[in-house]
Amino acid sequence: MSLCPPALLLLALACLAQFGSPQPVDNLAELKNVRAALDELKAERRVMSERLEAAERELKRVQETPKVAFAASLGGNGLVKTTNGNKDLVYRDVLTNVGGAYNAETGVFTAPVRGVYYIRFTANAPTNYPMSAVLYKNNDAIQLITHEQPSGEGSDTASNGAALLLEQGDKLKMVLWHETQIWDNSNHHSIFSGFLLFPM
Repeated sequence: MSLCPPALLLLALACLAQFGSPQPVDNLAELKNVRAALDELKAERRVMSERLEAAERELKRVQETPKVAFAASLGGNGLVKTTNGNKDLVYRDVLTNVGGAYNAETGVFTAPVRGVYYIRFTANAPTNYPMSAVLYKNNDAIQLITHEQPSGEGSDTASNGAALLLEQGDKLKMVLWHETQIWDNSNHHSIFSGFLLFPM
């Protein structure tokens, strides 16, 4: 059977509608999927970039934070005793002085930055006389104390320590109280030490 030209035209249009239209729709859907994936990658890149910047800031902060740690002993001087007022203790035998904040000539530790520091000290002495070691801040504020009264034969050992908030420039020193003693030798029984926990 022969078809008239209008009938052929209708058949061609029907074929285009059936077989030709899905391709542009599929391409459009694929384009949308690609754009969505690209947007997701951009978002992930932003997050990773922010994390990298935060890590770099933290690394810079850590690198710029002063490294502070010291430990010093009275050393091989034997007995230190005072019967005429208080006496500043000078721990001359330096074991560690990272950051140089401890002065072995004066026995004074100076906080280089505001922060929390852990400070500790030990004291040893014969038992025939009172023993003491007292931590002072800025010459007059008593922070920590070890003190022992005479007791039997042998020697006494005491220690103390705490985390202290120090301002930049605060000074710490150990003091021997009036009518007390402390003792040390090359075995480092009596030590003054500390380190920066974290800046504030």
